[in-house]
Amino acid sequence: MESKESEILMKTITTAEQFNELISGDQKVLVKFYAGWCPDCTRMNMFIDPIIEEYNKYDWYELNRDELPEIADKYDVMGIPSLLIFQNGEKLAHLHSANAKTPQQVIEFLSAQQ
Repeated sequence: MESKESEILMKTITTAEQFNELISGDQKVLVKFYAGWCPDCTRMNMFIDPIIEEYNKYDWYELNRDELPEIADKYDVMGIPSLLIFQNGEKLAHLHSANAKTPQQVIEFLSAQQ
């Protein structure tokens, strides 16, 4: 059985400068907004790894909205977890927290972005 650690699959964004640099490139970047106290975020962590492996055309990152609230506010992240896709500095898609509770909802969102 392969052992891949989550931090390898989804890297953490810790500064606004890092975030702005990552979303500015040609590569599509998916950012999961989360918080440590959020039960739905913990639940997503339990099912997200196989999805990350399947949708590996994205560079996957996570951002703690409590540590960088100005970024969450700028991109209208009202609830967590939320998944946002960026490319060339633009937000291309946003899966709001109400629709990000199951693996199927996340897969449907990603499939629609193909």
